[in-house]
Amino acid sequence: MRIRVGSSTFTATLYDNATATAFKARLPMTVRMTELNGNEKYVDLSGNLPVNVSNPGTIQNGDLMLYGANTLVLFYKAFSTSYRYTKLGRINDTTGLAATLGSGSVTVTFELER
Repeated sequence: MRIRVGSSTFTATLYDNATATAFKARLPMTVRMTELNGNEKYVDLSGNLPVNVSNPGTIQNGDLMLYGANTLVLFYKAFSTSYRYTKLGRINDTTGLAATLGSGSVTVTFELER
């Protein structure tokens, strides 16, 4: 999968689970993601996706997860967490991710690779 932000493109690998399969069915998708906590961008999707929540313990830079049943979260800094998420996938090479996402809201396109 490709994740485009402005002129930057990141390649991500989706996990083999029901949530990722349902997410792929919605692609391509362009959304306005909101800044939260200086470590993530999120957007509420229309409609729910299947969930299989767990506590990852530590969030990694580049993790793509679902919070609840419809909040898509893209993390750009690593940190410890007590929250529970459903894992969707992760960005393969996070070089420049934090700088690209910036400190405010950002438009992000998620699309399957051709």
